[in-house]
Amino acid sequence: MESDARLVERVVGGERQLFAELMRRCDARIHRVVSGIIRDSHAVEDVVQQSYLLAYVHLGEFTGSASFTTWLTRIAINEAFGSLRRSSRLGPVLEVRDLAEDELRRPAASPEEQVAASQAPRLLEAAVRELQPSYRATFVLREVEQLTTRQASDALGITGQSVKVRLHRARRALRASLSRSVGKAALV
Repeated sequence: MESDARLVERVVGGERQLFAELMRRCDARIHRVVSGIIRDSHAVEDVVQQSYLLAYVHLGEFTGSASFTTWLTRIAINEAFGSLRRSSRLGPVLEVRDLAEDELRRPAASPEEQVAASQAPRLLEAAVRELQPSYRATFVLREVEQLTTRQASDALGITGQSVKVRLHRARRALRASLSRSVGKAALV
């Protein structure tokens, strides 16, 4: 399989139809990252399409200092945050069911534990929705997309230390939110 960098060279060299292959390789990640920042599924599609358009228009500016996927992810993140600013509607949805399901696959010992386990994905999703956008984006890149600190810092345009700080704060906020939610549920 040809590398992304080589495909970029070929697209810039005139083989424009190969850009579809670059999009195919990155599509799932770009959708997940944008969905982690923006709530409205129609807006997600618009942002993803705009990101591909911008990447295509500026493909000649791709230097290869980061991977193509990281470069495109950065464009998508910028577009997603720009869309949030334009719409001024904060609060994206993040599908974290897959993240929580691994923990839930162990059989619960009692009916109470089974009920608690079935509610865990919703509680986690709601807690992620409460995060401020910069923490949410960092959490999505590091924990959902499982990018390295370096890759996330390249994608977000911040230092590695800032990624670590944001991830730490996101986790702390998630723990606090989940603790409040579980505490309320225990009182019912």
